[in-house]
Amino acid sequence: MAHVTIFGTGKMASAIGGVFADGGSVVTYIAKDQIPATPVTGDIVVLAVPYPAIDGIVSAYANQLAGKTVVDITNPLNFETFDSLTVPVGSSAAAEIQKALPDSHVVKAFNTTFAATLATKKVGGNATTVLVAGDDASAKAAFIEAVAAGGVNAIDAGALSRAHELEAIGFLQLTLAVGEKVSWTGGFAVVA
Repeated sequence: MAHVTIFGTGKMASAIGGVFADGGSVVTYIAKDQIPATPVTGDIVVLAVPYPAIDGIVSAYANQLAGKTVVDITNPLNFETFDSLTVPVGSSAAAEIQKALPDSHVVKAFNTTFAATLATKKVGGNATTVLVAGDDASAKAAFIEAVAAGGVNAIDAGALSRAHELEAIGFLQLTLAVGEKVSWTGGFAVVA
């Protein structure tokens, strides 16, 4: 059983928390107005906030996040134009977070799924799949086990450097949904 702390209380935070809880994990939430007073209690810490909020969390909690698995779900889009990512070319939000938290095990996950597909655990007629990238094999394996226990598929997508591609997929999916080409209850499915 994992102990999970989720920063955020929106739709994605709730859906992710539901997956972990369904798998038997203990889940606690830290809302925006509880930062920095509320301590991190989980071994897995999910950053279910918009990318611009990450710096404040990292600044307030860097010491508490040392040694923990930190899960970045963000898609660092320019939300004014929806035409570009806001991280350096060739990098990713996850890579930037890992630089800021060198003593944490950063994992990229949940950014290629919508809240609705996590809540229903389905994309169309297929099981929802969470793509996972990270450099620490043990942290990634424990995270994948906790997600799979919650009833969704999880696939190891490789090293943290693969977060660059995962964010490109997330960027495409979001722009398609905003352009009403796909619904917020749909998305990409992985059929293995």
